[in-house]
Amino acid sequence: MFPGSAFGVGVTVAELCPPVPDVALPPGVAERPMRLHEMLPGEALTDAELAREIQRTTQVEAVIAAYRVERVMQLAARRPASLDRRRGEPGAAADENELLAVGISEFFPDELASIMNCSRTAATVLADTATTLLTRLPATWEALAAGELDWPRARALAAELGWAARETPPPIVTAVEEAVLPGAADMSVRALRAAARRELLARDARAADRRREQAERQADVVLCPGPDGMTELSVFCPHPLAAAIRETIDTYARLAKDAGDQRRLGQLRVGMLADLVFRPWDASRPPVTALLTVVAPLSALRNPTAGAGASELTGAHHGSGKPQPTAEVNGEPITAAGLRDLLEQVDALCPGGLRPPTAGSLNIALVDPRSGELRATVTRNELERLARRGCPEHPDATCTCSVLDRPPPVDRYAPTPAQRRFVTTRDRTCRHPGCRNRSGWADLDHVLAHAAGGPTDCANLCCLCRRHHRLKTHGRKWSFVMGCDGVLTVTTPSGVIRTTRPPGLRLLAEHQRMRAAPPEPAPVEDDPPPF
Repeated sequence: MFPGSAFGVGVTVAELCPPVPDVALPPGVAERPMRLHEMLPGEALTDAELAREIQRTTQVEAVIAAYRVERVMQLAARRPASLDRRRGEPGAAADENELLAVGISEFFPDELASIMNCSRTAATVLADTATTLLTRLPATWEALAAGELDWPRARALAAELGWAARETPPPIVTAVEEAVLPGAADMSVRALRAAARRELLARDARAADRRREQAERQADVVLCPGPDGMTELSVFCPHPLAAAIRETIDTYARLAKDAGDQRRLGQLRVGMLADLVFRPWDASRPPVTALLTVVAPLSALRNPTAGAGASELTGAHHGSGKPQPTAEVNGEPITAAGLRDLLEQVDALCPGGLRPPTAGSLNIALVDPRSGELRATVTRNELERLARRGCPEHPDATCTCSVLDRPPPVDRYAPTPAQRRFVTTRDRTCRHPGCRNRSGWADLDHVLAHAAGGPTDCANLCCLCRRHHRLKTHGRKWSFVMGCDGVLTVTTPSGVIRTTRPPGLRLLAEHQRMRAAPPEPAPVEDDPPPF
């Protein structure tokens, strides 16, 4: 303080990081910034710590992706479509795209492509994804920004609920997001897209039919040149047709493999495709039939003018191996009266009743609608026999005794046909996290090995493809545990835990709340005396 009530301020500047004097580096040593792996050497970390670091990089990538999406939208908002030529004016765009529909200039992707040094197509896809996440899927963007959902899964949801679903009202899109997002982090990208498509179809079937009809008009066969003299032959066509073609080619390839052909299965598929195209008249090939699985609830097959029926049992499983929540049992015993009502509904679907197709099969799956858990599977003949026989304890009365349930355990290694049908219907594919090999080519594996006391019971059996069956049996420090509801928990040697649920098994509300609520911090205890 100075006389006259004045103040003086002194500022001292100290150089905290003095410049490093020029030092001649040894020959062969280049000066460069320190890299992240050099700041935290991997050699000093355990397997579990390395796994956590890899998971953190995925979370950081998600946060950065959310930040980039938001920055893209901020710049896009400054490029309004009002600056473009309007429709009908000379030089206007010939057709409308999603960016124009939300008021963004048609030339914004060109600017974004220059900023990112990428193609205009890639910039357009990013702009479309950003628009979808921030305008139609805000909860998905929030999960991405928090690192709870990775970029590939957020991008998959945006692809299913963005431009492709542009005609779907926003409340329906929000309902689909609320239904799918809680379990999105536990699904593969492919399964997540299928779940979003299924929820959207359930809520907006007419719009889905219009999109399918528009897509079918784009069917084509194209070539995409690849390296080393190879080319990819791509067929864009309706899924049932593509599945039948692939199944037929695969069946012929496996027949050739069984006959002793030493080539890889992929090479055999290519050869069989060429043979079928170039020599369609060749009668030396054995006839094969493609196996297609059609899954449909009775509510989808029933005539919309027909009554709903008196029973709560309202569904069927058509095909083999893919159950849906198609029969309401509400946790109660599956009684003979309920099966009679179900049989009446099945018979009312078409003249003569619903029957398996030629060389096909018809299985009926009974599923608890609250959890999606598979309760029982039955063939058409078994359904008729059980409905006719009734309860063996009360043959002359309507009772609540269960006449159908999961196949019982057996005291032997090989599963029974009923167990195989139930497990393949429940699992549909290999149950290892991320694997999509279908159950028809999978092994029925004892989760707890039979030699170690594991029972031959549906609660201890799951579908594993041959590779993951070998991994479970011979991989060191891998752990597989399955609950009675079919939820499989897999732990890697580095301690990462992944769970897979049977398709159709819903994520319970309690589980959703546990995932949504942040973990409570552990209480901090006072230091013991002396403090």
